[in-house]
Amino acid sequence: MSLKEKKKSWQESVVAKNIAKAPERKPSFTTTSGIEMERCFTPDFEYPQYEDNLGFPGQYPFTRGVQPTMYRGRFWTMRQYAGFGTARESNERYKYLLSAGQTGLSVAFDLPTQMGYDSDHAMSQGEVGKVGVAIDSLADMEVLFDGIPLDKVSTSMTINSTASILLAMYIAVAEKQGVTADKLQGTIQNDILKEYMARGTYIYPPKESMRIITDIFAYCKDQVPKWNTISISGYHIREAGSSAVQEVAFTLADGIAYVDAAIKAGLDVDEFAPRLAFFFNAHNNLLEEVAKFRAARRMWSKIMKDRFKAKDPKSMMLRFHTQTAGCTLTAQQPDNNIMRVTIQALAAVLGGTQSLHTNSRDEALALPTEDSVRIALRTQQVIAYESGAADSIDPLAGSFLVESLTDQIEKAAFEYIEKIDQLGGAVEAISRGFQQKEIQDSAYAYQRAIETNDMVIVGVNKFTIEEPPPADLLKIKGEVEIAQKKALGEMRQKRDDAKVDTALKALAGAARGTENVMPFILDAVKAYATLGEIADVFRDVFGKHRETVVL
Repeated sequence: MSLKEKKKSWQESVVAKNIAKAPERKPSFTTTSGIEMERCFTPDFEYPQYEDNLGFPGQYPFTRGVQPTMYRGRFWTMRQYAGFGTARESNERYKYLLSAGQTGLSVAFDLPTQMGYDSDHAMSQGEVGKVGVAIDSLADMEVLFDGIPLDKVSTSMTINSTASILLAMYIAVAEKQGVTADKLQGTIQNDILKEYMARGTYIYPPKESMRIITDIFAYCKDQVPKWNTISISGYHIREAGSSAVQEVAFTLADGIAYVDAAIKAGLDVDEFAPRLAFFFNAHNNLLEEVAKFRAARRMWSKIMKDRFKAKDPKSMMLRFHTQTAGCTLTAQQPDNNIMRVTIQALAAVLGGTQSLHTNSRDEALALPTEDSVRIALRTQQVIAYESGAADSIDPLAGSFLVESLTDQIEKAAFEYIEKIDQLGGAVEAISRGFQQKEIQDSAYAYQRAIETNDMVIVGVNKFTIEEPPPADLLKIKGEVEIAQKKALGEMRQKRDDAKVDTALKALAGAARGTENVMPFILDAVKAYATLGEIADVFRDVFGKHRETVVL
């Protein structure tokens, strides 16, 4: 069968079936000159191994995208990461973003919440509400989502060590709204391995952390089936200084470790793999980034099919969220960041992302103002509605440059994964400091290139100007911490301490044994046990992780 005939067959079977369920946005797509934009352009000449390397959208190896119609059916989810101060302040920001056209929520938590400390803990002093919203108990979560119907929005929560607790709180809030857990849609990041190598918000040792993660997989498989139980994250690996190849390699190696752990815990690969999601960075080199996303999709499909013998095509799909690169934002001439973010967002769209956060121009200086957030969201909307980039699937496919980059990134990333396998897998390699050392070396080389002017950063080492001090920045006032501590104290006075004590003791027993901890966390949350109290149960049972220092 010729490629033309195969394409016709794909359109008449796979595409037609998809469109019957979810029609495309428009009857036809054309340029401003009236030239038709085909759904998926393919070569009209002999193209060796086309099906093995590229294929059609929605089919293995998914190089060209995970859905048959991609953005012709619907745009990617425009999901702006937000959260600061108290739950009430963040709730108001979420409602503003939804009213401005955002199509999903993405919750940022403050450092104490990420690290399993209540706002009145000594370790929390000076950090409450600063880089995200402070959540101490179910009472805060109720306020955070007040007036937001959880059966109508999908919510992403960037949380790792305490992901199980925040997910339980979300489920409990939904129940109070009359929404059952099986209706909830969203994602928890829940990727602890990258914390050990790149970000640092770990609490417990790797083995015990992996136990909590696989318990979440097993629980959500039955109770919260539409929830993405992990967002395996390359974003922070790239932010720490990795190259594009390292970002793909280390992320997929972590993915392999999670799949291995779930299978060892007794789960069938096709039971949980369809709910795995990924999270990547979009950096400045547009063509390399597009190739990176395409290579990652193809690699994951091969890993799941060949290594783990997955049968369900959904298990082989690498679905991913993208955020533009925070590490590329400059405090100097911050308006230049608007252009950087536009390039990065376009790379994510051309690379086939499922959802996207665009950073705001002032994030190198402070949390973004509403004006800056609006510009960031409008950037996505202009790309979606005005650029034409979403009208044809994988539009850069067939470019000699892009296909070569895709192949080279795949080859180099697989070589890294082979090295990690030889060291005993991602967990063992992290314990030896392998990934950390590679990232450090890459970060050093990148910074040296800037300092020697081998790499130009506009407004930083070239085209500089004298600038006045920045004005109109969003500042989190000290009163936020005072108010949060006061509310926490009042909540503790109102709750039934006997119920809390019973729930925490039951959770400790489950943690010491082999029972799934999620139902016990949910019971503790509903009794208004605090996040810190629940995290302390795990600290007592599992212990705390000590970092491997690599020089």
